[in-house]
Amino acid sequence: MKYKEYKSILNEYSSEIEINRSRFISNIKYCETEEESLAFIEKISKKYRDATHNCTAYINGDISNIQRYNDDGEPQGTAGIPMLEVLKKEELTNLCVVVTRYFGGKKLGASGLIRAYGGAVSDVLRVSEIIEFKNYYKVKLVFDYNFLGKIDNYIGEQNFYIKQRDYLEKIENIMYISVLKYQKFKEQLFEITSANIDIKIIDEVLLKVRNGEIIDL
Repeated sequence: MKYKEYKSILNEYSSEIEINRSRFISNIKYCETEEESLAFIEKISKKYRDATHNCTAYINGDISNIQRYNDDGEPQGTAGIPMLEVLKKEELTNLCVVVTRYFGGKKLGASGLIRAYGGAVSDVLRVSEIIEFKNYYKVKLVFDYNFLGKIDNYIGEQNFYIKQRDYLEKIENIMYISVLKYQKFKEQLFEITSANIDIKIIDEVLLKVRNGEIIDL
């Protein structure tokens, strides 16, 4: 496959929990690059500049090779690391989370802070939409009109995605087909048309997938 497949979140999400009168506000966002993660941290830190702490964790790279965290004044190892560990446990990458704390007057202790910051990230992930990034071929089909009904029936049964269709001298479809399903797809169309169809791979791309269906095209 051309790209490494991975899981992440779709957009930007937030949540808030309160522990012993301290408020923990979590903001998390899909960030494709480390630069985007750093920009998100700057944005949230400015928004909550009056907070006691703005602790951060992010993972970038399709193989999660960039992993960073910051305790922002909390005791070392009590904020950023537990936040990062939650992201790693869920096998997510290309995202950044900022947990803002407004101190409520009661100290939580090291173990309490670890639970609080890890719990804050788990809480915001519960309201986040987790999606997959998977390899697809962008495929062009060219076939005669008399095969349209059978081909559309097959495409509908398999829930394949047609990006574009042109009615020219022959019918031309631009489609996205999972790399893992392509060979079977090709064999079935050859069988349906007795090999009277032109199938060409135009490109291989990484697409967002929710519950097995392509989104955001």
